[in-house]
Amino acid sequence: MTPSALLAALAACLGEAHVLTGADAGPYLTDWRRNVTGRALAVLRPASRDEVAQCVRLCAAAGVALVPQGGNTGQVAAATPDASGTAVVLSLLRMNRVRALDLDNDTITVEAGCVLQAVQEAARRAGRLFPLSLGAQGSCTIGGNLATNAGGTQVLRYGNARELALGLEVVTPQGEIWDGLRGLRKDNTGYDLRDLYIGSEGTLGVITAAVLKLYPLPRAQGTALVALDGLPQALQLLQRARASLGAGLTAFEVMSAACLRDVTRAFPQQRMPFADLADGRWCALLELSDNLEPAQAQERLEAVLSAALEAGEAVDAAVAVSGAQSAAFWHLRESITLALARADACVKHDISLPASRIRAFVQSTDRALAQAFPGVAMRVFGHLGDGNLHYNLLPPAGARHADIQALVHDRVHAAGGSISAEQGIGQLRVHDLQRYKSEVELALMRRIKSALDPQGLMNPGKILAARP
Repeated sequence: MTPSALLAALAACLGEAHVLTGADAGPYLTDWRRNVTGRALAVLRPASRDEVAQCVRLCAAAGVALVPQGGNTGQVAAATPDASGTAVVLSLLRMNRVRALDLDNDTITVEAGCVLQAVQEAARRAGRLFPLSLGAQGSCTIGGNLATNAGGTQVLRYGNARELALGLEVVTPQGEIWDGLRGLRKDNTGYDLRDLYIGSEGTLGVITAAVLKLYPLPRAQGTALVALDGLPQALQLLQRARASLGAGLTAFEVMSAACLRDVTRAFPQQRMPFADLADGRWCALLELSDNLEPAQAQERLEAVLSAALEAGEAVDAAVAVSGAQSAAFWHLRESITLALARADACVKHDISLPASRIRAFVQSTDRALAQAFPGVAMRVFGHLGDGNLHYNLLPPAGARHADIQALVHDRVHAAGGSISAEQGIGQLRVHDLQRYKSEVELALMRRIKSALDPQGLMNPGKILAARP
């Protein structure tokens, strides 16, 4: 089938308005960070799982690759086509329905194109909580969240996207539909296909819908921003908060003073609650969610902070006294990525480490970077509660980004950590994966890919490098 014949068949399936070419396709071809711009034969916008399956079957018959795409908010260009112009982008944004809400089972069934914030709001209207929370929640989609096994700010209590999904609906590379939309918390009937597709970044199939877990809405929430002398004190405060608050501790974020200054410079309307945050200091953002009375929850949080101040673990603390103030604290944290996006040279790392090794890693790697690249400026923040740091830096003029990343990732690997905690591999970390995964792991991954996608048409060039 010629490309023109394929486009005609796809237009007959979807309608001409939903097969985009030329300038109309442009917004779908560049990743969020603007690191990669590709080309595509067309952008397809199906509205149902059956239309997705038809598109996949037509492309498979023509030998044309597909690049699934949700909100296009990823950090590693996993949803961006290559420069060949031979693939089609499969946008799932029109598939945005809430299919079912089962309050007795505490589940919600949604299509892949549902924006995360819309799922949160649908759950809240029903008196439930969907706890996945990301800075991009106003534009990222559930399909993308699952395809990348997104993390976010509440992994400490609720886990990654993988832990929040009970069942999936998937279109295979052959255009078959696997209906695995079962809201079961126990299903011990063989290989767990759900977990295979979650985190696969669209390389094994297209997630079209999911059954997600819901939780009771907490009766009370408390938020505090705490100034600290350093990262070691943040780790001490984390242990104190865990011991005192238990499962009620839903988030524990850390931010260096330099990151917060970047935010207030980029967005002057945002204000720090502390008059002065000196170089070398850090802030921790804590959130308590509980079913106590609001006053009791506030007392518990304040007791933790008082003990930390008395023990010298904290320098200062501000407890939110309203929902608006709590949102302002979170807005500071969520604006760091946007502030750093204005620094074109920022070298980003999404790493995870055992909590016991974070302090030594940061201290020794900061020193190693300063020696190798004099003038480097650190911009570190992240989800300390689950060991995930966005270990970013502004390099000096002339420094090669690849050399910096190799230094950081080599040290992460040596410390038993991961070079990608929550953002995936996509295009940008393919060679890193080759460097740090064992040959056995890579071989197993290739066998899975080959078995499920023998034509190699699902999101080629992502996760696994092409064979030489």
